[in-house]
Amino acid sequence: MSQEQHLHLQHSESVVAQMSATVFAAFVRNQVVTEANEDALIDKAVSIAARLASRAEKHVKSDQEWVQKDSGTAFLGG
Repeated sequence: MSQEQHLHLQHSESVVAQMSATVFAAFVRNQVVTEANEDALIDKAVSIAARLASRAEKHVKSDQEWVQKDSGTAFLGG
């Protein structure tokens, strides 16, 4: 049995991990994963997920970015 791992991920890291799992599942579903390329495809899945998250952050503003809490007015930050 493999050694037990304990992870303490921040919320954004767990979101990227879930996105990575979805991308990796597509690799598995399309039968491109082998023992020889599994680690490389895991790295690729994480890289793709991080790029997706970065693009989403660039194009989508969260509630905290839209609402200025001091005055209660809405603004588009950035």
